[in-house]
Order: sequence, then C-alpha cells, then structure tokens
Amino acid sequence: MNPPTVKTYLPWVVAVALFMEGLDTTIVNTAVPAIAEGLQVTPLSLKAAVSSYILSLAVCIPVSGWMADRFGTRRVFGVAIALFTLSSILCGFAQNAPMLVAGRILQGMGAAMMMPVGRLAIVRTFPKSELLRAMNFVIIPALIGPMLGPTVGGLIVHWLTWRDIFFVNVPVGLLALWLARRHMPDYHGHARRPLDIVGLVLFGSGAALLSWLLEIFGEHEIDATLGTILLLLSISLLAAYGWHARHTRHPLLRLSLFRVRTFRVSVVGGFVTRLGVGSMPFLLPLLYQLGLGMPAWQSGLLMMPTAVAAMGMKFISSRLLARFGYRRILTVNTVMIGTIVCLFSLVNPATPIALIVLLALAMGFFNSLQYTSMNSMAFADIDAPDSSMASTITSSMQQMSMSFGLACGSLVAGWYLGDQPQTDRVAVTTALHYAFLTLGGFTMLSSLSFWPLRPGDGESVSRGSPRVAG
Repeated sequence: MNPPTVKTYLPWVVAVALFMEGLDTTIVNTAVPAIAEGLQVTPLSLKAAVSSYILSLAVCIPVSGWMADRFGTRRVFGVAIALFTLSSILCGFAQNAPMLVAGRILQGMGAAMMMPVGRLAIVRTFPKSELLRAMNFVIIPALIGPMLGPTVGGLIVHWLTWRDIFFVNVPVGLLALWLARRHMPDYHGHARRPLDIVGLVLFGSGAALLSWLLEIFGEHEIDATLGTILLLLSISLLAAYGWHARHTRHPLLRLSLFRVRTFRVSVVGGFVTRLGVGSMPFLLPLLYQLGLGMPAWQSGLLMMPTAVAAMGMKFISSRLLARFGYRRILTVNTVMIGTIVCLFSLVNPATPIALIVLLALAMGFFNSLQYTSMNSMAFADIDAPDSSMASTITSSMQQMSMSFGLACGSLVAGWYLGDQPQTDRVAVTTALHYAFLTLGGFTMLSSLSFWPLRPGDGESVSRGSPRVAG
C-alpha cells in the first residue's frame, strides 16, 4: 500500500469509525423515555442499556491491543466495525430490555476494538512530527459524536421511532467497513506476547460486578447484607488483579505506570471527576422530558449548545494551558464544572429557555477544557515505549469512570425519588434537583485530586504544540 495514500486516507477511516462509536455512546440517552415506554419498563431501569455499553468498552479495550498485534490491525478493525454494525441491528429489533442490553454489550465489544486499534494504526503510520496533527484530526469526530448523540437521538425519536436510532449506524458502518478494507494498513506486533487471561478474568469480572452493583442499588432490589458481600467480592477481584499484575511478566494493564506522578494524577483525578459529571448526559434528558414535559426533539436540541461550546473551547484550550498551567486550570475548572452542575438544580418549568441554553454552553465549555487537560497531561511524562500501554490504561479507566458515573447519577436520583412514582413530574424534578446538588458538590471536592500537581507539570505538552488533543 502506498504510504502517501495511507497518510491521506487513514485519518478519514479512523474518524468515520470513531464518530459512529462516539455517537452511539450517548444517542440512546435522549430516547430512554421512548424506549422505556416501548419496552414497558421504567426509564431509570434502562440505565443498564447505557452503562452496559460503556462498561463493555472498558472491559474489552485492554484485549484489543493484543488482538491487533496477533491478527493485524486491518483484520481486527474490520471485524470490529462489522460486529458493531450487526449488533446495532440486533438492538433495533430488541423486544425487551435484556435483549437491548445484550445488543449494547456486543456494540461495546466492537467499539472497544475500533478505538484503540485505530489509534494504534495512526501512531504506527505517522512520524512523531506529524502525529499530533493526525490525532487532532481524528479526535474531532470522536468529540462531536457523543455530544451530538442526544440531539440526533431526540430528533429521530420525534420524527421516526426509537428503533431507528440504532439503524442509523448501518449506512455509516458500511461506509467505514469499505474505507477500512481499502485504506487500513495491516500492522502486526514484532513479538508475540501471551494474553493475560487470568488478568482479564480478574479485572473484567471485578469491574463488571462493581458496575452491576451500582445499578442494582439504584433500583433498590438487593438487601444490604448481600450487597455488602458482592461489593467486597468485586473489590477483592480488582485487588487480586493488582497483585497479579505486579507478579506477571505480561500483565493486561501494567500498573507500574502509575508511579509517574502526572499520569497518576490525570487518570485518578479524571476518574473521580467523571463520577460526578458522567451522568449528566443521562440525567439532563430525563429532567427535560420527565420533569419539564418537553418532547424528545426539544430535549435533544437543548443538548446541542454543549457540543458547540465544547468545539469552541478546542481553539483556545492550548493557549489557556500554556498561560496558566495544568495545576491551576484543573483545580479551578473542576470547581467551575461542579458549580454549573449545581445550577441545573434551579431549572424548572418556569425557567427561560435562554437560561437553560446558557447553562448548557457553560457545561460544554468547561467540560471540554477539563477533558483536554486531563487527556493530554496523561502523556506529558510517559516515555515513547510506554505510550501504547498508557493509552490502553487511560482508555479503560475513562470508559469505566463513565459507566460508574452513569450508575452513580442514577443511584443518587433514585435515592432521592424513593418510592414515589416516576410518572409524578414534580417528584422527578425534585429528585433530579437534589441529585444535581449532590453530584455538583462531589465534583467540587474532586478538585482536590489535582493538588499534587506542580506548577511546571505538563509544559512539555502545553508549550510543545499549538494544539492539544482532547
């Protein structure tokens, strides 16, 4: 394959796939009430259809690098797109909630192979002098997709049916598959390394059990004793993986990278912060539709300003980081995000649409700066040979934090709602308001996780290029 041709088309191949994957991360959020009505279940119980997709991503991402080294990037990337497209069709034909969740898990498995394998192909194709430009190109659709998801989902539900939000992936998936077959290079690993099956079982089962527990607690379907036992079991499985990773030659996730301070602060701080804000794309459509009585299309449009503001921030984030530094940006910006989340507790049926749009713009503005800062700082002090493993760890932890954030948000909202029916608009609105205050306060406290940073941390990234990937 001609290298100039690869460099021309490869970013487009990865961009199309990542846009499809990113769009599907949140496209279901706005359609939750319509899906719940169609499947005859409660809206809050459908958070499993949202979180299971993200959790499947987190569990399967660590395996994708091994698969690409073993079977080649072209084959794995193509299979991932095909699996994602087929599972989208299965979701569209789902007759009940378990079938929908099963389809979403398969979608997550396909997406888990698409994201890191596409990034790996980019890294191996472009020299370091061109890598940032290529990564910035593919990052944009990956950023737009999740933010446009609620809007696209709301419009589809309004004009068509909820099943069509999954069928929209079919033409995009076919296009991505055609591009991949023609322009995806076929890279293999230089040396075969064994798959850490023990680590996969320990890490995957521990993470899955912990997320499942959060969902069950949100529905109040488990007693305290059994819940405590299962919680201890999930923590024990994750702790066992930590011990296993330190005593095996080829661990699934190499935890020794956490010795790098900037990497540790970025990953851990990002995880904690996402616990507070990760549920907002799920809870806001519920507030707009169940609490304020808006139709799905209007609820979706109210999510659009967040995407617009996030894209606008991309043009100035590198300048802000270069001027004020990562430590100051992350600590102050985290407090600002928490404040915005709390302000959503003031939204009620009498709130002017202009004020809601203003809050959405602020949310997108500060969230974009936050994720750009955390994602770029993670690689500031990582050596080149460790960049692949660092990318795998950050991707896994980000997806886990999104899953846990969704579960925590629903848990808090369900706790405040109590035994009151979800058809009671006033009760739902009040519960969501208290949830926003709680999650916003927690987000403010999470700013403490960035205090260990030093004033000069991240300068190799912020001052080394005019743009920073988000």
